[in-house]
Parts: sequence; structure tokens; C-alpha cells
Amino acid sequence: MDAWVVGLVAISAVLHLAWNVRLKTAGDPLRAATIGMVAATFAIVPIGVGAWLLGAQPAIPTWGIVLGLASGLVEAAYFILLAAAYRRGDLSVVYPVARGTAPLLAVAVGVLVFGERLGVAGSIGVVALLVGYLWLQRPWRAIAAARSSGGARAAAADSAILFALATGVMIATYTAIDRLGSREMDVFTYAAILWVTCSIALVLWVSVVAGGEILRDGSQAARRAALGGYLTLGAYLCILVALSVAPLSGVAPLRESATVFAAAWGSVRLGEASDRNEVVRRVGASVLIVGGALLLAFGS
Repeated sequence: MDAWVVGLVAISAVLHLAWNVRLKTAGDPLRAATIGMVAATFAIVPIGVGAWLLGAQPAIPTWGIVLGLASGLVEAAYFILLAAAYRRGDLSVVYPVARGTAPLLAVAVGVLVFGERLGVAGSIGVVALLVGYLWLQRPWRAIAAARSSGGARAAAADSAILFALATGVMIATYTAIDRLGSREMDVFTYAAILWVTCSIALVLWVSVVAGGEILRDGSQAARRAALGGYLTLGAYLCILVALSVAPLSGVAPLRESATVFAAAWGSVRLGEASDRNEVVRRVGASVLIVGGALLLAFGS
């Protein structure tokens, strides 16, 4: 991949981490996500319309609209699952598991569906991702904890992992959709379609299914969530531009480079790790995940 594409993905990773820290520390992650997405919608729609007008008002392909709608719905599901994971688990575990699962699935889609190929470095990257993932999650300990007497906390941690894994599936799904959609039309117009779709779906879910008011946490929390929405919009636009010119199996893994910073931030700043050894384990596993992602990116 070109250096400027790598730079775009790196910027996206930093912005995305900042957004996730805001979600984890929000009183209600799902409501914060909903407010953020709605706020960002008011920013991306004028940009999308402007891009269409400046582009001589080309006909918007039906397939591109369908992909934008599908991506928006999948992204809404992503936020619902991510919020459920953050309510039950730590940032330093949920974020790496979700983001580490996604590139493995995205690479599988890239290779099996789009005919992309991995070299030696990419294959080593897959192994590094798997080792880092297992070291971080340690499923054998989860099984042992489930069999022991102190089950409530272990059950919450296990459910957080399951929601994080499901989140990873959603990430891989909408990334694959966006790889197609971003090449069907201008990326800003495409982003406007998916953002409106995602925002409407989240508002309906929170209002109808969750049965609550979206703005119940006050104006300060709403402003903080709105700022987070602008952060994730910037991150997403960077990724859409990268996907429009670079292979999925390269972009998707590299965007997960924020994993190691999430592990360090959660372990140290949020006090999620019980001791220094736990910090080393979580950060070390995340370094492996990032290393595997980089090998996948540059081996594509």
C-alpha cells in the first residue's frame, strides 16, 4: 500500500480509539453512540450532497444505495453489540478482542470472496493475531472460572467476550460491504447514506426496543457524545477513502493498530488491570495483535 494510505488508516485508528474511550466511560454507551451518530449525520449529509453537486450530479447507482443501506444497518448492530460488551467488560479486553477478530474475518473475506492473496508475511500475521488473541482472552481460564464457585463475575466477563466477538463479526461485515460501496460512488455520498441509515436504526432501537429517552443524561453528556460522533466520522471517512484505492486485506488489519493503545489506556488509565503483570499481559497480547495486523497489511 502507498504511504499516504497507511497514514490515513493510522489517523483513523487514533480517532477511533478516542471515540471508544468516550463510549466506555459514558454512563450509557448505547445512548452515547446514538447521540454521536445523529450529531455526525448533520455534518456528513451536507458534505455528501455537496460532493454529489460538485461531481456534476452523477446518477447514484442503485447498487451503491443498497450497499449504503446495508452497511448502515450492520453498523447499528455493531454499536448495539459493542455497547453491550462495554457494559460487561473492560476496554482493554473488549476492544482488542473485537478489533482482533475483525481483521481475521476480513482477510478471509478478502481471500475467499475477492480473490486477494496473502504472502508469507501475511500468513505469519494471521498466526500472530491468533496467538495474541488467545493470550489476551485466555479461554481456558474462562472455562475454569465457569466451573468454579465464583461464577457471577466470570459470567459477566464471558458474556463481554461473546459480545466482543459478535462485534468483530459486524466490523468485518460492514468493512467488506464498504469495500464495495466506496467504489460504487463518491465516498462522501456513500457515507451520508450509511450514516443516516445507522442513525435512524439506533434512534428506533433506543426509543422502542430499549424503551428510554435518548437525551436523558443531560446536556454535558450529550455534548461529549456528539464530539465523539465527529471523531468516529473522521475515522470512518479516512477508512472509506483508503478502501476505495487499497485492498481490503491490507486496510482492515492495519486499522486495528489502535488496539495496543486501547489495552494500555484501559489497563493503566482506567485501572482495569489488577497488577503490573496483568498490564504486561494485556499490552503484550495487544502488541502481538497489532504486529499481526501490520504483517497482514504489508504482506498484502
